[in-house]
Amino acid sequence: MIVLKRPLVTEKYAAMNEVGKYAFEVAKTANKVEIKKAVEKLYGVTVEKVATMKTLGKLKTKHTKSGAVTGRTASIKKAIVTVKEGDIIDFYSGI
Repeated sequence: MIVLKRPLVTEKYAAMNEVGKYAFEVAKTANKVEIKKAVEKLYGVTVEKVATMKTLGKLKTKHTKSGAVTGRTASIKKAIVTVKEGDIIDFYSGI
């Protein structure tokens, strides 16, 4: 099972990177221990804390000739990982 799907890189999370917190989209079935092990193995840092949250997908409506079609975007699970002071995760090294 793939635990870490992708890092979340937005302005809000980029500001958190400066204090040692990084955000990832993770598998819905992943727990905090699995997330901690995956981040430590992949990035070679020491993880101090993991906070997780599930976000509900947005409600979307599209108006067509035959009426309105409603649906939802996919729900995801996010993890905010706090690393040991002095450790850095560089998302941009492979670009």
